[in-house]
Amino acid sequence: MKNQLESVEEMLLMGPGPSCVAQTVYQALARPTIGHLDPKFIEIMDQIKAMLQQLMNTQNRLTLPISGTGSSGMETCFVNLIEPGDRVLILINGVFGKRMEDLAGRLGAQVDTLEFEWGTPVDPDAVKDKLAGNDYMMVALVHAETSTGVCNPVAAVSGVVKDSPALFLVDTVTSLGGIPVDVDAWHMDAVYSGTQKCLSCPPGLAPVSFSQAAVDKVMNRKTKVPNWYLDLTMIINYWEGAQRAYHHTAPINMLYALYQALFDILEEGTKNVFQRHKMAHEQLVDVLKPMGLDMLVAPGFRLPMLNAVKIPQGADDAGIRKRLLTDFHIEIGAGLGPLAGKIWRIGVMGHTARPENIDRLAQAFSEVL
Repeated sequence: MKNQLESVEEMLLMGPGPSCVAQTVYQALARPTIGHLDPKFIEIMDQIKAMLQQLMNTQNRLTLPISGTGSSGMETCFVNLIEPGDRVLILINGVFGKRMEDLAGRLGAQVDTLEFEWGTPVDPDAVKDKLAGNDYMMVALVHAETSTGVCNPVAAVSGVVKDSPALFLVDTVTSLGGIPVDVDAWHMDAVYSGTQKCLSCPPGLAPVSFSQAAVDKVMNRKTKVPNWYLDLTMIINYWEGAQRAYHHTAPINMLYALYQALFDILEEGTKNVFQRHKMAHEQLVDVLKPMGLDMLVAPGFRLPMLNAVKIPQGADDAGIRKRLLTDFHIEIGAGLGPLAGKIWRIGVMGHTARPENIDRLAQAFSEVL
């Protein structure tokens, strides 16, 4: 039988995720597996929590990685906080806001939405108007909308939400590690992310952080959390305290990888990392413009790490992406929903955000367009 792994080739990952993985992280994955209650592993877990708190700019004690991809982080926040009948407001301007709406509805929440044109940001004034006279348990928003390349104004929306009784839940899957995420300063009560974007760690873990107000909501539920695997009332006993309580077998080597990815970011310095993403984005815009490739999103609201590029009229969307993959070993992403066939999604996330990678993509585009 042929070993299919032998045919896997290295790709330049410039889509919406995963991103390229540094050799230091691959080496961490290959470290010897030890027990999930081994004292040495407990030390590593504690350091992961501390580094996540530093990167997220939070003092939240409940800050830890969930065993699962970014979507498990989303589900963790929703299943722990929502009870049937809770009123929830979801702010939507892309695919991942729609997923929030779907999940909240499945949990029996009374879901209201505010929708904005895809490719444009959420309007804080519209949120303020919606909150006036409405009593919501939660307001939820995507920071970096991966389907459109829009950076939503989380700080401005936070200024509106904090004057209401609602908890503020934010998706930082694509933003964490690429642009500032200020959990405490922005009064974010529940935050989730993923490892495969700007953290440049393989997919498989979902960092989350809960404020004390969010923890109080979880601990004072009238009903049991409707998901055993993601029940934070039990998981927290494995991630905190002198005596750790077994909940599930942690993905040991994936946590090694996250440890190393966070270590690398903090060692480089977050300001330097954010500047590297910004420069990669600016370089990408500059090299694509002469080719007639324009950006979808207005300059003030563009994500540096996820670039929505308009497909030129008459260009073969799927054919060009296939040629980039097969002939040049470069992956870029297709548009989703109403933007399918209209944009390419080009990621310069984490380890991918380097000048030589932008140059390589530009050279490939010059040949396939």
